[in-house]
Formats: sequence, C-alpha cells, structure tokens
Amino acid sequence: MNSVLLSIRQPKHFFTRVLTQNRIVQYTKRCTGKLAKPFLYGAILLGVMSCSSASIEDYQQTTPTLDLATFFDGKLTAAGVVQDFSGKVTRKFTVTMEAHWVDSPEGKQGVINEWFIYDDGEKQTRVWNITDKGNGLYQGTANDILGIAQGESRGSALRWRYDMILPVDGNEYEVHFDDWMFLVDEQTIINKSDIIKFGVTVAQVTLVISKQPN
Repeated sequence: MNSVLLSIRQPKHFFTRVLTQNRIVQYTKRCTGKLAKPFLYGAILLGVMSCSSASIEDYQQTTPTLDLATFFDGKLTAAGVVQDFSGKVTRKFTVTMEAHWVDSPEGKQGVINEWFIYDDGEKQTRVWNITDKGNGLYQGTANDILGIAQGESRGSALRWRYDMILPVDGNEYEVHFDDWMFLVDEQTIINKSDIIKFGVTVAQVTLVISKQPN
C-alpha cells in the first residue's frame, strides 16, 4: 500500500517523457539496438513481464507470517525513495502512520492514517480503509485510489494491486500499482511498488516500515 501505503509525485516532465507509447517504443529501440514496429515491442514487453512475474503463492511456506492487522496496529514510521525507469532516485520521503482495527459483520476493519514529508518539503496525507476478508484476502480504499485495492497474503508476503490518479504539473495520469510487502521480523516490513503505465514499469518505490512502541 506503498505504497500499498504511499503517495507519489514524480518530478517535472517525468511522465511527459515516458508515459506515451512513442517514448516507450523509442526507449525499447535504444535498449535493443534494433528497429521494429510498435506492436512487436509491445508483444515482447508483455511476454517478458508474463514470464518473470512473481506469484504470491511462491511465499506460501515463508516465515514469519505477515498479518496486516497485527503489524499495522498503533504507531509506525517509514522512510523510502522513488526511482524513475532508469533506476535514478528522484525523491526521498518519510512517513508517520497510525493504525487501528475493529471487528464488524463484514470482517475486521482497519483504518491507517499516513502523513508524508518529501525531501522538497511537500506534505501529503492519506487514509486507508481496509477490510480483512479472511483467508489472506484484503480489500482497501483511499482518497486517491480508483475503485477497490485488492490484497492477498501468503506466508511472510502480501501483494496489493490497485489503480491511482497521479497529478503532475497540472495533468492527471492513471497508473497501476503492483505493491509487495515482505515481513522481515515482528518490527520491520520491506515495501516495494512498481508503478505501471501501458504495461511497462515507469517507476519504483521502495521503503522500510517500522513499528514503534505504543
């Protein structure tokens, strides 16, 4: 929720450079050194992603077991970076979080409040409302999420997938988040998110989330 629990805004001109099909084709040509029609590059990219995509089932037997309501309870802090498609770090940020859960007929309900501070001084707030559907399945909503985020956990891992609107320089871009959490120990989660447009990862977010004494 990078995050699965995260709010991102890329620097000026970032999305106008890479979030068009022509730019994707040009970038692919530079990487391969070959010429081909756009649809061929799209097929290659989709083929590579489908072959290399990890599955949540891969983590079925891993430990310690990640339970969202157990970890995201009380006060937490996080620190992370945003990288563009080339791997360059474009932003740094810290997050303060407060979370609590209550029982309901629909399943355990969680509220996670997040306060972001970026290295350029920008501040943002997000509130996640999460429902534990049982059997490792979660659903979530937030103010800047389109529709409902779908989460699934197995072993020490949890995967969130959702769409988000990112405002950049007066324009809005709809992107997809593929968001992974890995429980390192009872106090620490590593959170990694791919930001995807046109089926291509255009940016990545990585952060470390730490529980704080309550």
